[in-house]
Amino acid sequence: MAIDYSAGAGLYPCKTVRRTSRLRYKRFDSVAEALRYAIEDMPPSMLRGTVLEVEETRYNSQQMRTLYEADAYPLPRRDM
Repeated sequence: MAIDYSAGAGLYPCKTVRRTSRLRYKRFDSVAEALRYAIEDMPPSMLRGTVLEVEETRYNSQQMRTLYEADAYPLPRRDM
């Protein structure tokens, strides 16, 4: 899966049943920053159902994790 990690990206967190989450659509200057936020900062329960949109292409949570774990990912990863 080839992607330009420097491209702008939009992150659409999943909708919760109770709608108690304050996480909303967020725009990032780069795909790498969006992936870091989704994987490292969002609650893991929210990742499922979250969508990353890059230049009209959408990526689900499994695809986001694959992009984050790829050797091409340009940012340092937090030890988890």
